[in-house]
Amino acid sequence: MESSRAARRRARRVPRRSLTYTALACVAVVGATAGGTVYVKAQAHTGSGAVSSAATPSVSPSTATTTQEAAVAESVVDLDEKLADAMTSVRVTGAQKVSAAVLDLESGDSAVHGDGAFDTASIVKVDILAALLLRHQEAGTRLSAREKAYATTMIENSDNASASALWDTIGKAAGLDAANRTFGLTGTAGGDGALWGLTRTTASDQLTLLQQVFGDDSKLSEASRSYLQDLMGQIEADQRWGVSAAADGSGWALKNGWLPRSTTGLWDVNSIGRVSVAGHGYLVAVLSNGNSTQAQGISLVESAAKAAVSVFTGEDASASASASATSAAAR
Repeated sequence: MESSRAARRRARRVPRRSLTYTALACVAVVGATAGGTVYVKAQAHTGSGAVSSAATPSVSPSTATTTQEAAVAESVVDLDEKLADAMTSVRVTGAQKVSAAVLDLESGDSAVHGDGAFDTASIVKVDILAALLLRHQEAGTRLSAREKAYATTMIENSDNASASALWDTIGKAAGLDAANRTFGLTGTAGGDGALWGLTRTTASDQLTLLQQVFGDDSKLSEASRSYLQDLMGQIEADQRWGVSAAADGSGWALKNGWLPRSTTGLWDVNSIGRVSVAGHGYLVAVLSNGNSTQAQGISLVESAAKAAVSVFTGEDASASASASATSAAAR
């Protein structure tokens, strides 16, 4: 895990979902057709300071402004649409549903696919610990030795008894919801009573939570963020699946969740975390339900994670999806 690099990079609190190539199209050349119709053509900056252009007739400032704005608008890439396109390579069958979100830690640009709410299962354990750390910050206190022991087994081993103990400590759903209002989550609601695993959330909200853990613009202190990051970077070996499939091996930190629903016999399978590709950091959240088996859900989540990161890396999402399916079949 690259917590030191994450601390140096700034993730914006409100992610931008469009990427504008104004740096590459920073000069507009105004021209006219033979019939007098004004047009604007974006020119790529060569770095020499010179831009080639044909002789241009004079036009009114208002016309030039309008046409230049049109050219800039045409150069905007809708990242949500790019993610939607990438997700077409992800195989979804039967009752399966999936939602994904990704954020580039350096640029702050993000993309989200799907806005439905899903059961958190064990990914809520990150939220529980974040809420506990926030409570201690506000009170000017530190985690007790017992709380640290619970936190370690809850995150690294996904221990449910530890999660239940800390769920009670933060005040169950009411405490989680209060912390999430501070963190800026708007589509997450804590589970009833002791049912923390049935907390409902969205991929977009999980991206906001990840920014609280890995971004500088956070309600959590640097010490709290580093503590959570370290635990998420030491997940036990048999749980190192999910969004880590999108990493290139140079670094990841994650938390997974999986839950067979007694009412349907189908599985909720989720994964959230930070991955590194060629030294570049991304926050990724993938939520799914309706999976016939846990292995099927893992395959879906890993394919979706790779598709999400491909929006920024340009990797072939179709090939990544095929590789995830093969890997899951081998489990």
